[in-house]
Amino acid sequence: MPTAFILLLLAANFRKMNIHEYQGKEILKRFGVGIQEGFVAETPEEAVEAAKKLQEQTGTGWWVVKAQVHAGGRGKGGGIKLAKSLDDVKSLSAQILGMTLVTPQTGAEGKLVRKVMIAQDVYYPGAEPVAEFYMSVLLNRQTGRDVIIYSTEGGMDIEDVAHNHPEKILNEEIDPKVGIQGFQARKIAYNLGLSGEANKQMVKFIMALYKAYVATDASQFEINPVLKTSDSKIIAVDAKVNLDENGLFRHPDLAAMRDVLEEDPTEVEAAEHNLNYVKLDGNIGCMVNGAGLAMATMDIIKLAGGDPANFLDVGGTADAARVEQAFRIILKDPNVKAILVNIFGGIVRCDRVAQGIVDAYRSIGEINVPIIVRLQGTNAVEAKEIIDNSGLQVQSVILLQEAADKVKEVLA
Repeated sequence: MPTAFILLLLAANFRKMNIHEYQGKEILKRFGVGIQEGFVAETPEEAVEAAKKLQEQTGTGWWVVKAQVHAGGRGKGGGIKLAKSLDDVKSLSAQILGMTLVTPQTGAEGKLVRKVMIAQDVYYPGAEPVAEFYMSVLLNRQTGRDVIIYSTEGGMDIEDVAHNHPEKILNEEIDPKVGIQGFQARKIAYNLGLSGEANKQMVKFIMALYKAYVATDASQFEINPVLKTSDSKIIAVDAKVNLDENGLFRHPDLAAMRDVLEEDPTEVEAAEHNLNYVKLDGNIGCMVNGAGLAMATMDIIKLAGGDPANFLDVGGTADAARVEQAFRIILKDPNVKAILVNIFGGIVRCDRVAQGIVDAYRSIGEINVPIIVRLQGTNAVEAKEIIDNSGLQVQSVILLQEAADKVKEVLA
């Protein structure tokens, strides 16, 4: 169960666009999901004004200052603080804004905090929290159905719960053709141990959450924790939302929420050139056309004893300019010890790709890592002649096993 659960989370993260917590809560509120209210600020002065506005709106006298970065575990890194006065709001915002926040999800390099959310403190008199739950909605790619994953262990690292107490992770699969049914929402609320008004409010919360997930073409909505207050309200205290990039053309308002400063700059640059690029932690750069061939290429690199440094799909129009840009992006990674180009010439002719590789190599200038090129398909023989006669430090191969052997030589 833990492995399947983690695989579901990983599957939901393919070709996603992350957004900030405050943006996720804006979407949830739009669809009728109860949320922890708050406003975003980029300076300590704006934070104070946000706190005043929130006090007028909710009557709360305490606030939570929350760093807005695309990473979880912010509290553990010092990115979430309780403010008991307006002076606290100002001083804590000044501390958090501009800090490099390091969490288990940011890596050692951390993330620069450029915005904070001034949120209502949920521990207000008369409605103290009495239970915290975990809830997420995502697609189970193995079954082709949406799934709501939920647990009574909210507020904790859900991966740890899945590993140590898998019996506490429950799920409810939903047929996307008919959507969530009332009995399914009631079943979830019952399994969470809720009754009376809290049960009704949770059912309403679940139905609205699923509606938001479907309507926005999201790949995941994760709420941790979902809070039950002593007056039986159900609210989202946090919101992690991943939007499916393939659906953004239908949602220009959501596409406008993209914060490129939170993304890997190399991936942003690649996207500007219509290259599908994802940086990985390995040492062998990959340039391929087609996602299936990319996966096979990464497999052969692993079998040869290396690790892929990236996923890079140049698509079906691998001309000289496109290949050159792909090389430049791969070479920005200092960990790359070699580059493996593996192109199948179907729509695109291999000889044109080969000439593009030669032209790109000469345009870039000296390249200090070995380049292994495998071109198969239309005009593959002519392509190999172009590479072999170029006089450049480019090694051409025919079989995928030959490519793997060349990778082994590089790593030896």
